[in-house]
Amino acid sequence: MKKTINAPKAPAAVGPYVHAVEAAGLIFTSGQLGLDPKSGTLPEGVEAQTRQSIENLAAVLEEAGSGLDQVVKTSVFLEDIGDFAKVNEIYAQYFKGDVPARSCVQVAKLPKGGLVEIEAIAVKAE
Repeated sequence: MKKTINAPKAPAAVGPYVHAVEAAGLIFTSGQLGLDPKSGTLPEGVEAQTRQSIENLAAVLEEAGSGLDQVVKTSVFLEDIGDFAKVNEIYAQYFKGDVPARSCVQVAKLPKGGLVEIEAIAVKAE
């Protein structure tokens, strides 16, 4: 059985998909751009977009009954791998201690001209 999750505190999806799906006690999120949930715009710079992307991810996980501390795997998509260190600096402010496994890759383009997009797999909080 699966349950779809849409989070009102996160920006609307930019395509025909949901914010997350819960199945077998796991939460699978869609990729979260750094879109401001109120204005729908991207802040300037990879640091600001990374911060907002993780805040959006946190909102989705909260709606799903989980949280950043329950994340077991993330995938980070960068428009420029040269931003790796900047993204790591912000990422480390949110994921501390028992950090999740992670992949990080450069992609040709992200939706809406984004500089970073992050998706996650988390366990449902008990």
